[in-house]
Amino acid sequence: MSGWNTSDIPDQGGRTAVVTGANSGIGYVTARELARKGARVVLACRSRTRGKAALDRLTTEVPGAEAELRLLDLGDLTSVREFASGLPYERLGLLVNNAGVMALPYGTTADGFETQFGVNHLGHFALTGLLLPALLAAPDARVVTVSSGMHALANVDLAGPGSGRRYRRWVAYAGSKSANLLFTHELARRLAARGADVVAAAAHPGYAATNLQTAGVRIEERTIAERFIQIGNRVVAQSAEAGALPILYAATAPGVRPDSFTGPSFAMWRGAPAPSWRAPWTVDDAMGERLWTVSERLTGVTFDALKA
Repeated sequence: MSGWNTSDIPDQGGRTAVVTGANSGIGYVTARELARKGARVVLACRSRTRGKAALDRLTTEVPGAEAELRLLDLGDLTSVREFASGLPYERLGLLVNNAGVMALPYGTTADGFETQFGVNHLGHFALTGLLLPALLAAPDARVVTVSSGMHALANVDLAGPGSGRRYRRWVAYAGSKSANLLFTHELARRLAARGADVVAAAAHPGYAATNLQTAGVRIEERTIAERFIQIGNRVVAQSAEAGALPILYAATAPGVRPDSFTGPSFAMWRGAPAPSWRAPWTVDDAMGERLWTVSERLTGVTFDALKA
């Protein structure tokens, strides 16, 4: 992995990739670099306006890119189902579960789930299950789910963040990122049991400067906090270009192992892609089964393709 960068991405010709949250930040960079290497890329975005702007930018930066915009709101399971049913490709070589929200004030999704758990985990759980037949139909397909080094702050709260006690936004965020890792662990285990060659892996960008950090304080109009975060992004964080490298590595590098977790090499903060530490509760089989059962019940998506 030492020094791995976008020039090391293998040819992606013939591969169809879906990248959620591809309108900005590491999602945009991931989609652009996949397209640059020849993949057909679907930009799965919540906002038509921002998605169209991203698509226009991508096709300008990568002339001849095969890319398209499709609307997806991970906070609305109806939208997730419509996206999956409307995708016209029988084979899907890559799903990058990248979109997410961070440290928002308490709120709920269209289906009544706490927003961070609902968007970061449940939306992607449902999307993966609905797209699994297409992933199984493609040779050497991968599901890459983007977590965070901050997952270490909290285990998954299966009762729902904020239930029965005071809601703490950072704890809820960390729990949703632990859920991303635990989902990857359980998905990899179930794929192996079926004998499928789909690789489920996880990655994180370290501290990358994106609009994710400022979304929560902007909603609450906390302008001073927003300015401090913006200064931190400029002074301390690595760029979105660098933050996308672990995700691109997990998505394209030869020999990526199921249930691996890739992040920046220096203190999980910045640098070239490298194996990343993860909390022990994210590789707990019993906890993985419990999260899976709860997620199936809440979303109504049952991964029938794994039971065949």
